[in-house]
Amino acid sequence: MNSTKEALLGKRVRLEKPELLAPAGSLEKLKFAVHYGADAVYIGGQQYGLRSNADNFTFEEMREGVEFAERYGAKVFVATNIYAHNEDISGLEDYLRGIQDAGVHAIIVADPIIIETCKRVAPKLEIHLSTQQSTMNWQAVQFWKEDGAERVVLAREVSMEEIEEIKRKVDIEIEVFVHGAMCSSYSGRCVLSNHFTDRDSNRGGCSQSCRWKYDLFTTEEELAGASPQIGIKELPLFQEGDNPFSMSSKDLCMIEHIPALIRSGVDSFKIEGRMKSVHYVATVVNAYRQAIDAYFADPENYELKPEWLYEIQKAANRPLNTGFFYDHPGHEDHIFEPEDKAAPYDFVGVVLAYDEAEGTALIQQRNHFKPGQEVEFFGPGGTFFKQTVPAITNEAGDPLDAARHPLQPIRMKVEQPVQPLDMMRKKIGK
Repeated sequence: MNSTKEALLGKRVRLEKPELLAPAGSLEKLKFAVHYGADAVYIGGQQYGLRSNADNFTFEEMREGVEFAERYGAKVFVATNIYAHNEDISGLEDYLRGIQDAGVHAIIVADPIIIETCKRVAPKLEIHLSTQQSTMNWQAVQFWKEDGAERVVLAREVSMEEIEEIKRKVDIEIEVFVHGAMCSSYSGRCVLSNHFTDRDSNRGGCSQSCRWKYDLFTTEEELAGASPQIGIKELPLFQEGDNPFSMSSKDLCMIEHIPALIRSGVDSFKIEGRMKSVHYVATVVNAYRQAIDAYFADPENYELKPEWLYEIQKAANRPLNTGFFYDHPGHEDHIFEPEDKAAPYDFVGVVLAYDEAEGTALIQQRNHFKPGQEVEFFGPGGTFFKQTVPAITNEAGDPLDAARHPLQPIRMKVEQPVQPLDMMRKKIGK
């Protein structure tokens, strides 16, 4: 056995690829995530999840999503990761039975009462311990394994070194976030949203208060060391025209460290973003899919392709870093003032059909575009080409000067063959 395979296998027999796990805030996003290469997706139901503002799934939509995913050999997990209050317990048993009956593979869960209830009333569901439990050491992982968890989603604050130690000492599936938004507070423990908006972060209502823009004030009394009194005039700490203060963290991106993640023994690479767009999900999944497959095709000669990182940057909302994997983030890993838009591209259309004889595509409009603009087409596996938008028509063949109506089907000539669910985007300002 060569050295690379020994590094991959280690003490635990591991021949399979790590799972690529994608977010799906809606049924449409689920289908795009699977189509673009996800091995599994995680969704939210109508209750007990931490993204109450997402287009969460009914039981009927769960069944449809499971049926679609299974056609591609993919799995569906449901986030039930709130910390439950007394009033949340009513209906829990029926809810978990409904998830199981929909064919879902696993729930992602933090609260022990939900774990114990699931084991009792819905035993076919795997238990995946949520990152909300902030599990960071191997003994805690061992505890949850003994309690019936098949997988532990580690806290975002765990380092690569700690992951490797956990995998050496506990034979259980380990899932880690490899891409997406990071919490400015300790993950899963922030209460800013609770105080500012009366929306509970740990019950699905986070308003992302850390990403707001703030003004800072003091008073003459505070400057003098005395206690301020009600009604005392506030003195702004910003000058006119200064940027307001924010507390936003940079986004996590580990695509440049795929070999290290694989060698660490991580079983599932998780992408954050159930509230993100279809374009974001498809683009990020596509890039990580190519990187993982390229590594396993030839580990000894693997090289990161610059276009994978460039693709991710086309969908990124913020600057990127490696989170806690290699060091504790410092002030340079946070964003304290408004930054330029990191993603210089707009998602403008999705291919519905392609007429090979005519060389035309039927495209559903997702953002404004018009003839004469340069656009990019991309699809699963890294298929990609650029062209200028030619004359466009509606479905009836009537010419259009622009595709300006939401979800409007338009027809246009394409310079290369395309497939349904391929995407079209344009550079902002072009």
